[in-house]
Amino acid sequence: MAKRNSTYHLTTREQALAYGLSFPNTYQDAPFHDTNWQLVRMKGSKKAFLWTYERDGFINLNVKTDAEARDFWRSAYDAVVPGWHQNKEHWNTIILDGSIPDDDIRRMISESYDLVADSPAKRIYEAVKRIPSGHVATYSQVAEMAGNKKMARAVGNALHRNPDPSGIPCYRVVNAKGYCSGSFAFGGSDAQAKLLREDGIEVIDGRVDLEKYGIERKM
Repeated sequence: MAKRNSTYHLTTREQALAYGLSFPNTYQDAPFHDTNWQLVRMKGSKKAFLWTYERDGFINLNVKTDAEARDFWRSAYDAVVPGWHQNKEHWNTIILDGSIPDDDIRRMISESYDLVADSPAKRIYEAVKRIPSGHVATYSQVAEMAGNKKMARAVGNALHRNPDPSGIPCYRVVNAKGYCSGSFAFGGSDAQAKLLREDGIEVIDGRVDLEKYGIERKM
């Protein structure tokens, strides 16, 4: 899977399209023979997850959303409104007026991609959400919960790009021996251990006792 690069700035149409095209198996399209409408679609299904157009002096982005994220983003920013010219239950419009941080625009586009692609990352994130508080799971266990026990490496890649750390508790995922991840994954050498301890999990020398805290004990 392509890395969702945080270096992309999202203040222009070109930058938004470039970010959309950084996802795997995507291509740009102008289906209406109107250069004002530029889309990014999935190869194969041809489903669009990012629509770009100019309206009222601003570049607008239409992105697919689910009910929870739809209402959250609309309440968080005045520049996120019901999808213009699309189903307002399933699409939001992002107005690039400078009021929304790049990271949140990227996150909304990323969420749209995952909804349209039904990507392994989406299934991985849903699996991680099912790890109960006070317990951990290994990468291979998360892979199996996500439907493919052979994609443990993809689990690690997905969790390093976690779009919602507060909602997707990736700190509850450890390696096959119970060891925490490296410092790059959580922002510090002891960051994951700190989060686990706050969750009621004992961490000794960077390791969790899987017999005591492993998910199988709970499931």
